[in-house]
Amino acid sequence: MMQTLEDLRIIIIDDQSTARAMLRAMLKEIGINQVFEAPDGRDGLTFLDNAGDMVDVVICDWNMPKMTGVELLRQVRSAGIDIPFLMVTGRTDRESVLQAKTAGVTGYIAKPFSYRQLEAKLRALLGRTPAPRF
Repeated sequence: MMQTLEDLRIIIIDDQSTARAMLRAMLKEIGINQVFEAPDGRDGLTFLDNAGDMVDVVICDWNMPKMTGVELLRQVRSAGIDIPFLMVTGRTDRESVLQAKTAGVTGYIAKPFSYRQLEAKLRALLGRTPAPRF
């Protein structure tokens, strides 16, 4: 079982390399160094199918070409993969939040966010504290 944030192994799935680099830097600030990356939902799904046991948390962008974050989430859940899934998005409307929850999202973080907000979300995923709403 996951003990500390520093032990987490995370995959960042985002089509923008700058966003992946920014998230990686935030995770490093939190103390997380075991980070994998995928440039889109399809590559992320392939990684999870082949090496899903190497990651503890998925951090995924919503808007991506080829496969959106919600489509990826649905595929992951339908494959029976019960990994904590943190959706990163600018969408904070009720309909989008409901869509993500219905698909089985574990957490939801709205852009822009700080590394402290990201840390709070990850701690909530570990079950240590209640999740802040956004």
